[in-house]
This record gives sequence, structure tokens and C-alpha cells, in this order.
Amino acid sequence: MTQHPLISVKDLNVHIDGHHILKNINISIPDKSVTSIIGPSGCGKTTLLKTFNRLLDDTANVTVSGSVLVGDEDIYAPHAEVTHIRKKMGLLSQRPYPLPMSIYDNVAYGPRIHGIRKKSELDVIVEKQLKDTSLWNEVKDRLHTPAAKLSIGQQQRLCLARGLAVKPEIILGDESTSALDPISTHKIEDLFVRLKEQYTIVLVTHILRQARRISDYIIFVYMGEIIEFGPTEEVLLYPKEELTKQYVKGFIS
Repeated sequence: MTQHPLISVKDLNVHIDGHHILKNINISIPDKSVTSIIGPSGCGKTTLLKTFNRLLDDTANVTVSGSVLVGDEDIYAPHAEVTHIRKKMGLLSQRPYPLPMSIYDNVAYGPRIHGIRKKSELDVIVEKQLKDTSLWNEVKDRLHTPAAKLSIGQQQRLCLARGLAVKPEIILGDESTSALDPISTHKIEDLFVRLKEQYTIVLVTHILRQARRISDYIIFVYMGEIIEFGPTEEVLLYPKEELTKQYVKGFIS
């Protein structure tokens, strides 16, 4: 692997309600790249993604063992501070959840929480993030109107802008285009490809065509285990493992 890993997972096991969901996960995810996690429904894709920002903490009856290093910090160390960890991660869910406030205030929300109060500074942040998510030209004349009035595709880009405003290191996406129309999906995909110059991006997707279009690396997960990991073209076109071949051909769903 030529790129430096930003996320390093070592001997990770996750049990939920007594069920062994993730089994002995060991992987290093390269910095400044798009890595897609693929696999059948219920195989552990989203659970793996949630270990990267400790969202599993919000689930009852969960046991996590092993380590997840983000940079040099083990985010599961006994004294790791969860709020600080989550600030490093921008999360884009399946459906957008804009805050019940204006477009401007959605983007300014995080910076305000972290102590930025001057309007001139907030103006710069809001404009930059809306430009980075290709939303500025569409909303610059209505920044103080409710975010809920935006289309669902625009709301998803707004949620991405809101996440980027707190300067994360990593963008996580959980089926983040599954509720969008093809045009909005294309815009989000283009953003991911462009944003990887600044961020490490890890996505869960069930669409192999999408994974091939935008990913640099693929993780294939099956029954809670990583079966194969490598550059996109190698995994999807020349898989080494029989299970990967079966999944790519559509024989496993």
C-alpha cells in the first residue's frame, strides 16, 4: 500500500446482544482516498463504519474489543474522549437530516459550538463549505430561508457542508445516495471524488457500479469478516477469493 494509512484497525471484534457481528477485523485504510465497503445486506458493513466514529456507543448491549487507530490515537482506549473523536468524522447518512433552522445556521452550527462567534468568520466558513459542496450558487440568495425547503439532494449536500464546517479528517458515508435521484447521486459522487484531495473518505454502498466509479479501494465484507481488500479494479475485476467472485457476479446477495 503506497499511501499512508489514516485508519488502522487491529483485532477488532464486535458483539451485539451476544451475536458476534464483526470478527477479527484487521485493516489499514489509506489517507486521501475513497474506500468503499461492499457486501450483502446484514454482513456488518454499517457496523464496521460505525466503529470508526464510535456510534456503536449509542447501541445497547454492545461489546467492542481490539483497537481502531485514527492517526496515532486509539479511539477505543479507556480514556479516549468521544466528542473529540466524532469531531474528526463527518458522517453522511442514508437520508439527510438538516437541522430545523436556516441554510446558513445549519453550516454555522458546528463552528459556533466550537467557539466561533464573529459573523465575519462564520460568513467565510459558510460560503467556503457551500462552495466546496457545489451548493453556493443554488442557495446564496436564500441563505436565511429554512433548510427544510431544499430538495432532498440539496439537503444531502447541505448536511455534508455542515459536517465539513468543523474541519474533520475523515468523511463517512452510509448508503448516502440511496435516497437520491440519479442527478443528485451524480453530484454527491463527484463531490466525493473531488474531496478526497483533502479528506479520507470511507463509504458503505450496495451498488457495485458506484463503488467502481468513485472508489480507490474496496473492502469486501461477508458474515462479519473481511474477505478481500485491495485496489478497486483488482477486487472487482480480478478478485482473488472465491466468495468475492461469487458476490461480484451477483450469485450472493
